[in-house]
Amino acid sequence: MVTVEEARAAAVRVYERRHATWATEGPGAGPLLDLPLHPPTETTALAASQAVAAWIARWRETEAAFGPGRLEWAPRRWASMGTQVVPARLWLHEPAEVARFGRRLEAWRLASRRAAALLAALPESPEVVVTVQRKLSNAVGLDEDDAERLLGVLTWLQQFPDSGLFVRQLPVRGVHTKWIERHRSLVSSLIGAATGHPDLGLATRPELLRLRLLDGTRLAGVADLAAPLADVSRLEIRPARVVVVENLESMLALPPLPATVALHGQGYLARVLGRLPWVRAADVVYWGDLDTDGFNILSIARDKVPQTRSVLMDRATLTAHLDLCVPDPQPRRSFVGALTESELDAVAALREAGDVRLEQERIPWESAVASVRAALG
Repeated sequence: MVTVEEARAAAVRVYERRHATWATEGPGAGPLLDLPLHPPTETTALAASQAVAAWIARWRETEAAFGPGRLEWAPRRWASMGTQVVPARLWLHEPAEVARFGRRLEAWRLASRRAAALLAALPESPEVVVTVQRKLSNAVGLDEDDAERLLGVLTWLQQFPDSGLFVRQLPVRGVHTKWIERHRSLVSSLIGAATGHPDLGLATRPELLRLRLLDGTRLAGVADLAAPLADVSRLEIRPARVVVVENLESMLALPPLPATVALHGQGYLARVLGRLPWVRAADVVYWGDLDTDGFNILSIARDKVPQTRSVLMDRATLTAHLDLCVPDPQPRRSFVGALTESELDAVAALREAGDVRLEQERIPWESAVASVRAALG
């Protein structure tokens, strides 16, 4: 016998699985919930008469509170008990009925409101409908003020898809940089469905490259600076050597070195290293973490600047510092570009040690600097 509580749980499962479709496409034909209640047999009724009577009474109370027309009552002719009428099936035809029975009525009202508002703010298309369905739970999670801001942002971005403005400049009340950061996935998905371009057409803060002139020279009196890529590429410097260091503090702590510039790697730099003319003309040494991510960044850097060499990224360095290693939670199994035989051997050593990683800042400083000096000649 299906209890009222079990039927409610079934209604909740149907609601959670299908309410986004109901809110965007309508309920469709036929009952939304068609649930057999498995009424008792005569044997069960005789063996547990009180439980059966309580079950029937509970369903009668539920029907009285819920309204008629949802329960099918069926007669059962039992030789020892005569004709009994028992609840046999639960039928719910409307989304609000399923939501109410599953105690999700307020949630349904909010979801249907938010879906209608989003569909009204976006052009009609199958892609928009699917995206609203997929993102409806995110929209429902907004408070009323943020929901209004979302509609305002969607409307404005459709009118000005390539504004080039910073978020700070958007003329939507209450929208600011942190608001966009929190809701970027939602906004980008909906705008992408509406326009075919998930890019919001907004200006972004430029990535800054950090570098140090280690040979004692200055640019406008400065030896340590951070600037956008375009500005760094135009610097009138011609170092013989460039050392790329992933860890910022390691880069900042490097001692004076003749004809050498140090660059903070920060992962991003490897992808644009070849866009710096003075790097392409130099002897380039890369010092990253001794892990599979570090080797992947190295392979990207070498793909952009083929003469790139590595330092402190070999089996000997790993073996000498195994006690300082930690597990690598997501070891890579492939790399973007080519690695040397020595570097591939180091990758194999990482796996042999149990997929570990050695962060460059764990290597004792004096021996690290000596290795960098030797690599730079």
